[in-house]
Amino acid sequence: MTRDIPDLFLHIGGTHVHHMNYGIFLLSIVGAVLLFTSPTKKWLGAIAIAYGIGLALTFDEFGMWLHLGGSYWQRASFDAITIVGGLLLLAAYTPPTHWTWRRLSGAILIVVVLIIFCWRLSFTLTSIEQRALPKLESIETQGPR
Repeated sequence: MTRDIPDLFLHIGGTHVHHMNYGIFLLSIVGAVLLFTSPTKKWLGAIAIAYGIGLALTFDEFGMWLHLGGSYWQRASFDAITIVGGLLLLAAYTPPTHWTWRRLSGAILIVVVLIIFCWRLSFTLTSIEQRALPKLESIETQGPR
């Protein structure tokens, strides 16, 4: 937005297409592939990577889901990425088919740590947000339309 790098964004009819749209299309394609085909084990890794990329592109713009007319720089997007990332790590650590008491207690510990982390992070980010948001909004208003 500061025009320090070339404008590589897709603009259609004067409308900036956000990367959230790429994520939605990628998630739709992954869903269709899994729904209408039976991928071999060889392709499951690529499908999982495509799903993760689509999820990241979509949740990075989570603040826009909540506040469509709001500023591009929204705290909700950062919070969503932190929580979704933590939950995905938790799911990877404790797949439901391999639960043991040790893994379950580890999962509970991870959930507690994730809750404490997000709670403490909210205090820190509030002060950072108050200082940085005016500068980011200034950059946004001066950026390309």
